[in-house]
Amino acid sequence: MKFFVDTADIAEIRELQDAGLIDGVTTNPSLITKAGRPMRDIVAEICEVTEGPVSAEVTALEADEMIREGKILAEIADNVCIKVPLTLAGLKACKELSGEGHMVNVTLCFSAVQALLAAKAGATFISPFIGRLDDINLDGMALIADIRRIYDNYEFDTEILAASIRTLNHVREAALIGADVATVPPATLKALVKHPLTDKGLETFLADWKKSGQTIG
Repeated sequence: MKFFVDTADIAEIRELQDAGLIDGVTTNPSLITKAGRPMRDIVAEICEVTEGPVSAEVTALEADEMIREGKILAEIADNVCIKVPLTLAGLKACKELSGEGHMVNVTLCFSAVQALLAAKAGATFISPFIGRLDDINLDGMALIADIRRIYDNYEFDTEILAASIRTLNHVREAALIGADVATVPPATLKALVKHPLTDKGLETFLADWKKSGQTIG
């Protein structure tokens, strides 16, 4: 499973990229606004830091305007992935933009039939929102499983990008089900590394090594 980091914080992206932990980046209007800089500048810098797909979202609601904005975003760098909402207008824009060879991430997916339509429209990625479904007492992971089965049934190339991930278990379960990508906040991605037994084992090894009086080199 590939990991994308869900942030517009350049410092966080650089740190995770240097550690070899990420395969791409997702952003949205909220994250861009939080970063406090012009969108074009942020997206361009992110695209320089990582070679993987960088999702940049349109803000228009009408298909023609989404297409226009998408083409502007695509001009920033070759690895820009145009992000559109899962609406009729968004699907129309997806069809047009993907038909022209652009990567498209269809976002705000909350049902398997929505995901089916996005795949038929040529989406590169579909972004089902796990955590937001869990928030209203629905099963986000069941949605991932349903989409996986449908896509496998018809051999769609669209990749399942598990989004709105809140917990480490979300990551584990998405990987077990077969999501192609998980996009996670920086703190969650770093937390995947941690385990108390790893820390305890390392502490013991170093204590024993210190007692030996040896050095390496």
